Amino acid sequence: MTALSFVRFLTAIVMIPYFLFNYVFNDYAYPAVSTEGAYVFCYFVGNEVDEQTIHLAVSTDGYNFKALNDNKPIIKQTKGTGCVRDPYILGGKDENGKDCYFIIATDMNALEGWTSNHALITWKSYDLINWTDETVIDIRQFEGFETTTRAWAPQAIWDENVGMYMVYWANSTAENDCAGHYYAYTKDFKTFETEPKVLFGRWNEVDPETGETRNIQCIDGDIIYNEKDGYYYLYFKEDLTQKIAYVKSKNLTGPYNTDYTICSLNWWGVEGSSMYRITGTDAYMMIMDEYSEGTFFGQMTRDFETFRRVQRSTYSLDHLRPRHGSVAAISEEEYFALVDAYGVQEIPD
Repeated sequence: MTALSFVRFLTAIVMIPYFLFNYVFNDYAYPAVSTEGAYVFCYFVGNEVDEQTIHLAVSTDGYNFKALNDNKPIIKQTKGTGCVRDPYILGGKDENGKDCYFIIATDMNALEGWTSNHALITWKSYDLINWTDETVIDIRQFEGFETTTRAWAPQAIWDENVGMYMVYWANSTAENDCAGHYYAYTKDFKTFETEPKVLFGRWNEVDPETGETRNIQCIDGDIIYNEKDGYYYLYFKEDLTQKIAYVKSKNLTGPYNTDYTICSLNWWGVEGSSMYRITGTDAYMMIMDEYSEGTFFGQMTRDFETFRRVQRSTYSLDHLRPRHGSVAAISEEEYFALVDAYGVQEIPD
């Protein structure tokens, strides 16, 4: 047992009465205890130019995150708009099979308008410290996407059947201003090997009250594979309620069912959900951006469909001032290397 694992074990023992009381009487989740590794949170912090930048924070338990580099940018962007939003970080392998990490994000400066961007931006790192291969992927290069006005919140997932990463993002054009989710495949996060195709959208949906057709925007997709039931779950921002909803499919590229289910449990409007496993357990933490409040909300699931709120005092995110971000599991060695390279800010009382 490592030192970090021992500390987590002791903390879990001490907190049993507190967590158990809130589980039984207040309907909160009983927080799963991480048994291995650590976590990195990748995010941006606002709408000003110097806030639309890549920030990192680390955690040993998956709940309480400490900012690296005094919560200053980790990467200096030199291409595209010079501003980045909605970063998604994932561990994977490069085209030669070597372990690495990728960041894929929205290349956008919000001060230029919410329909001003048309590209994604990516980086690669072998140690989470040195980020290289900065690449802008302009969606306008593809047929049918020449007038792209939004290319938002890209994410990626490995497709074992295809042997490539499936990149997916929300897209709109001048001809179709209602954004939906599209996908394309990549080997290196520099170029797409396939043309973009529709993944999931809410176009020509029938309004159950009026019977008329309507188009409803879909953004901020997050796909997680459920090993228990064999379904891919696509979580997204449901625009009518400003909540997080999900649809599911046996196939990564769909079709996904159209009768979505609302799953977020908080009071405020949310977007940019990110779900990640508490390592060594079957529990998943979902965090989401309460954009109107400047806070984050957390909830937990073990079956991808039923959730319980995680008590706010159990997790620490708001002190980072984060906006839409994502969490990836890392090793203890990578955690200590990041701390040594950047230092960490202690979580305020």
